[in-house]
Amino acid sequence: MIEKQQTIKNEVSIEGTGLHTGAHVKMTFKPAPIDYGYKFQRIDLEGKPTIPALAEYVIDTSRGTTIGRGDARVSTIEHVMAAVYSLGIDNILIEIDGPETPIMSGSSIEFLNALKEAGIEEQDAERQYFEVKENIRYVNAEKGIEIIAYPDSKFSIDVLIDFNSKVLGQQFASINDISDFENNIANCRTFVFAHELVPLFNMNLIRGGQLDNAIVIVENKISQEEFDRIADFCNKPRVKAREGILNEDLKYDNEPARHKLLDIIGDLALTGKMIKGKFIAKKPGHFANTEFAKQIRQCIKFQQKNGVAPIFHPDQKPIYDINDIMKLLPHRPPFLLVDKIMEISDNSVVGVKCVTMNEPFFVGHFPQEPVMPGVLQIEAMAQVGGILVLKDLEKPQEWSTYFLKIDNVKFKHKVVPGDTLIFKLEYLAPVRRGICHMRGQMFIGSSLAMEAEMMAQLVHNKTGEENNETNTEE
Repeated sequence: MIEKQQTIKNEVSIEGTGLHTGAHVKMTFKPAPIDYGYKFQRIDLEGKPTIPALAEYVIDTSRGTTIGRGDARVSTIEHVMAAVYSLGIDNILIEIDGPETPIMSGSSIEFLNALKEAGIEEQDAERQYFEVKENIRYVNAEKGIEIIAYPDSKFSIDVLIDFNSKVLGQQFASINDISDFENNIANCRTFVFAHELVPLFNMNLIRGGQLDNAIVIVENKISQEEFDRIADFCNKPRVKAREGILNEDLKYDNEPARHKLLDIIGDLALTGKMIKGKFIAKKPGHFANTEFAKQIRQCIKFQQKNGVAPIFHPDQKPIYDINDIMKLLPHRPPFLLVDKIMEISDNSVVGVKCVTMNEPFFVGHFPQEPVMPGVLQIEAMAQVGGILVLKDLEKPQEWSTYFLKIDNVKFKHKVVPGDTLIFKLEYLAPVRRGICHMRGQMFIGSSLAMEAEMMAQLVHNKTGEENNETNTEE
């Protein structure tokens, strides 16, 4: 089933105090057109500059994720981005009248509720996922940080945190499907250690922090006098000193680990794509998260430039075997150049050709260095595309496809005996009046070996009876 891009139906605003600046800020979510992605707009600055919410625009990761472009910046965006991503929103404009998003409860729940109130609207464009095809790894051995992405058919995350804390200990959290975010992750708050409060305040941070928007962890026993001194210094209400977790309203025993998982989702949203893959993160933080997101961004750019090879398992049962193919195509050996069809949908198809030394063209092309001719590579690609065109016809054997145009052909690798060719074709436009326009890619393993754009015409074959009638009329 083809998934469509989504935005919100109506604009919606939310107001609150920034965690670090302590300034009051208003943020408005607005619908955006297809392929717009995520963008923040600083409406309080001259020219109202926009900043794409992408990993390459991250300029700071101390105590939160900050993006910037020129003189414009927006801080602590991870909770907002996690809410947007969890609802499957692909395109949105986020207007803000200050340098930092409001902290609200220190989680994503208020942003998620506001977006749900605005409503989610499907758009007339296909969603393009980033699918993890091979393991992607980020490691900082010195700090014991490791994030790995594995191929999977859906998005999931496992998180382990360890701050060498006798209060927190090691904590684990997981999400097996992004749909679980609202009920299990969205309301989990950020956290801070009590011994960090004064240094952070001296750095002009946490001005908007309160016990109702952050979990405070007291690692060692502190006297009431010292506790009061810290509270007064930070301009916060005095509370009763005690060791352990200062808050009395933990959502879950592992709320800190769940919040770290929330942060990862928000930072991975900066890849700009919905993701299919399993993530395992040990001791993650905003710097590691965003560096990992940058690695994924590089993979996305590489795939956009070179294409993504379909995964082909030799033991996978084909959708169409050679007998099924011969019921659709008029071609026969030695000119039948597709062996099986592995995937097929309304607008795309994946086919396979196993090249052996027994191919007749190797006799003369070339005797000392067998190479598959480029024209036959294109022909094989066209035959795979022909199956996509013919599969829905009532009597496909009565129809043929004929080339009208071949454009943008690029040969990147030789094809030699022993290669397995994987063809991926998709419509560039719907079939109209029998005209088919496709983009095709041919892979050997994970490498793009050839690509082309092809246009063909679907023509009804004349039967013997029709030929006789034509001859009689003549």
